[in-house]
Amino acid sequence: MPFHFSDAEYAARLSKAAAALQARDLEALLLFAPESHYWICGYDTFGFAMFQCLILGADGRLNLLTRAPDLRQAQQTSTLSDAQIHIWKDIEGVSPANTLADLVKSLGYSGKIAMETETPGLTFANGQSVIAAFDRSLHRGDGIISDLRQDKSPAELDMHRRAAALSDDALDAALASTRAGAFEGDILAEMQGAVFRGGGDYAGNEFIIGSAERALLCRYASGRRHLDAQDQLTLEWSGAYARYHAAMMQTLVIGKANSAQRQMHSVARDALEACEAAIKPGRPMGEVFAAHAQVFDKAGLGHARLNACGYAMGAIYNPIWVDFPMFYENNPTVMRESQVFFLHMILMDSDAGLAMCLGHSVEVTAHGAKRLSRHAPDLFEL
Repeated sequence: MPFHFSDAEYAARLSKAAAALQARDLEALLLFAPESHYWICGYDTFGFAMFQCLILGADGRLNLLTRAPDLRQAQQTSTLSDAQIHIWKDIEGVSPANTLADLVKSLGYSGKIAMETETPGLTFANGQSVIAAFDRSLHRGDGIISDLRQDKSPAELDMHRRAAALSDDALDAALASTRAGAFEGDILAEMQGAVFRGGGDYAGNEFIIGSAERALLCRYASGRRHLDAQDQLTLEWSGAYARYHAAMMQTLVIGKANSAQRQMHSVARDALEACEAAIKPGRPMGEVFAAHAQVFDKAGLGHARLNACGYAMGAIYNPIWVDFPMFYENNPTVMRESQVFFLHMILMDSDAGLAMCLGHSVEVTAHGAKRLSRHAPDLFEL
């Protein structure tokens, strides 16, 4: 049986999801997002890389169609009984989409059916095969479960706080191992090791590391180098506990920071604090982006900022830990209490060849943003 949450919590989630279907006059929803599977019944696997689908009925029933390698995965990580787990067989010419359509029919769902499509858990090819297998129009079901997932229960907030503590541990490990001559691979090993030693999981994507000119990258790239006596190192990482994330970001200076780096850090810190002040339940997310942009643009660093400054955190699977919605210009999405967001203040000045990034995760409370990290967003010179 699942051990991350109580049976009562899973029952409450299932009830909310079934009610959401009823409100939309849906009889069933085909869930392909691994985050949906995990949230509603605890099912935890990377088997979504193959074809699998969790069928949610408006009547509150759950049925999983998956492959044989995930049978025991479902038995040991989810609330599903053996009768709710259905296996499609790997054999030449098999169509799991047809098997899915037959299963839906056998369950008695003949009304309005929707499917999730905006997920790496459903490739374009598999999506096309599902559409072709059903003898009726399938409706778009994106946003139903993902919206429910944004309102975190007290137990989920505790998972995020544990993830944040692991992120802090990883930063401590980075600070202890970063110095002139240090090898990037050793820094990564110490950071990831801190998460594992703390009981955490692999994050939804690789930890991002880049020094020298690669400090201006905000994506992971393979290849390692040793740090120079005067260098810059940009890190973006996340502790993950029970799949829940609390990302952080920091540019470390090896040697002494120059005046430009000090000014960039000061502005980035001001922008981070302005974003935190703009986070209020009932207010649109676009106001947070506007606060970020105003600080950077006023300081003459508009050319170095990005077009988004953060996004939601949750229990997320590969290929990225980004959850939605995001903070971008004019986003009308209203923030709610008990959501968790990652705020990243990213300055990448290609003309100067300098990076300066600050970021941490926050919880939305009735009074505004509450930092989850124990670290202050200081400038580190190592």
